Amino acid sequence: MESWKVELKDRRLVTLRFLTLEDKEKILKMFSSMSDDTLRWSLPPYDEEWINRTLAIIENLIPLIAVHGERIVGSCTIAKSRHARRKGVGDIGIFLHEDFHRVGLGTAMMELALDLARKQELHRIWLEVAEGNKAAIGLYEKIGFKIEGRLRSSFVEDDNKYHDTLVMGILL
Repeated sequence: MESWKVELKDRRLVTLRFLTLEDKEKILKMFSSMSDDTLRWSLPPYDEEWINRTLAIIENLIPLIAVHGERIVGSCTIAKSRHARRKGVGDIGIFLHEDFHRVGLGTAMMELALDLARKQELHRIWLEVAEGNKAAIGLYEKIGFKIEGRLRSSFVEDDNKYHDTLVMGILL
């Protein structure tokens, strides 16, 4: 199995590799151990049903995970569009366990995912992010994503009010 070693800013070593069907319980454990604050910008629940849907289309994904010891601590996945008119286009999502925030793991995972997308001749990768998620926006801009648009009142934040999300993209 192909894998990549990454040393984080805090000197911890993680292994990046592809998600497999055998990882189901460990990825479920990662999501179930994440704090509400960590998941506040996402669209939970990340339960067994969600994981089963993801694994059912694994051949259409570039599904990276980060492993520290025996534990999955991150997931970065590009879903490749299956429609002919969206050939070469994919959308990306990333999740990091809060124990691995601000140590370079997000950057390493995003850069590797985009490199793998280039090797598969993808043309464009996009994402949608809540406007209030400044840390994620900073990561995406650092990697090279550009803000391409705004979806008004499209995300209900913890204050139970609608807020904007940003559409960001990168051309490979």
